[in-house]
Amino acid sequence: MAEEKRACYVYGVVTDDRADESVKDLPAVGDQEAPVTLVRYGGQAAVVSEVPVDKPLGTPDDLRAHARVLDTLAAQGPPVLPFRFGTVVRDTGAVTDELLTEGHDDFARGLNHLRGSAQFTVRARYEEDAVLREVVTEQPEAARLREELRGLPEEAGYEQRIQLGRLVMDSIAAKRSVDALEVESRLAPHALASASAEPASAEGLVNASFLVADARRRAFEAAAEELAEHWHGRVRMRLLGPLAPYDFVAEALLERKEGDD
Repeated sequence: MAEEKRACYVYGVVTDDRADESVKDLPAVGDQEAPVTLVRYGGQAAVVSEVPVDKPLGTPDDLRAHARVLDTLAAQGPPVLPFRFGTVVRDTGAVTDELLTEGHDDFARGLNHLRGSAQFTVRARYEEDAVLREVVTEQPEAARLREELRGLPEEAGYEQRIQLGRLVMDSIAAKRSVDALEVESRLAPHALASASAEPASAEGLVNASFLVADARRRAFEAAAEELAEHWHGRVRMRLLGPLAPYDFVAEALLERKEGDD
């Protein structure tokens, strides 16, 4: 039986002060039983595990394993520089001779910039019934159209349904703009940086990430809790963290490069 060919999956880079036990017993990408280990070089350490080269990556278990390794490291305190999912090199020799050697200065800048901080992500979405009640209350035209459609069979009132749908979507978009600014105004003062992405659904309000210094974590969490209470029954909020600083890696590397000019 031919020996299975293996490669080296890289989760990210950390400082060399991490203990080997910091990644012990974590599930690995591509092979849940493969040990996650640290490959050390030049004051830094790559977080790696072996993966079979003939097995495609990208299952839900793989994605969860990638995030769990990095988020576990982030929760422990010292900085972690997360890599994109799917980063694979030939072997541990390539990790030291190529990855850590060639990227050493960039990694050092990024790790230094992210030291003492972690990412927190806020995911918020409207409670559908609550926001629809707001639209009908605030928009007389929406209330009129809804009343006209009440009791009509599904095949009737086509034009009114289209008009009502557009009115509702436009109204929610306007609310989203205002409410997203409130999220930023309440939480950003407690963060070092922020980043946002478009909501994934029509009811989505915001998907925003914040880079939070350890010293400001309690204040940030308290502000998020206050906002959730303020919007109780109207908006459903989830606060995820501490996480690895996925959304701030490029900025960390770029800022330090510019500062060296």
